[in-house]
Amino acid sequence: MSARIFNCLLVMLVLSATRTALADGPSSGQDLQATIVLNGQPCDQVVGVKRNADSDYVAICKDGNRYRVFVNPQGRVVVQKI
Repeated sequence: MSARIFNCLLVMLVLSATRTALADGPSSGQDLQATIVLNGQPCDQVVGVKRNADSDYVAICKDGNRYRVFVNPQGRVVVQKI
């Protein structure tokens, strides 16, 4: 198995686990931070979380960035900078 295929499978596994964690509710800011970073956004540490609804959160990062992290109707995890 090539390294590229392995990396793709690893990212898919992490995203799948993140979607499950969001559906069940994040157990910590670390879950949201991992989701934010895997979606290409900067977040050094999540210092605050506000729950808007099921699978819909606002994460406040230590560096001042704020993100809405939610699962859209198609079942995909979305990270929006706010």
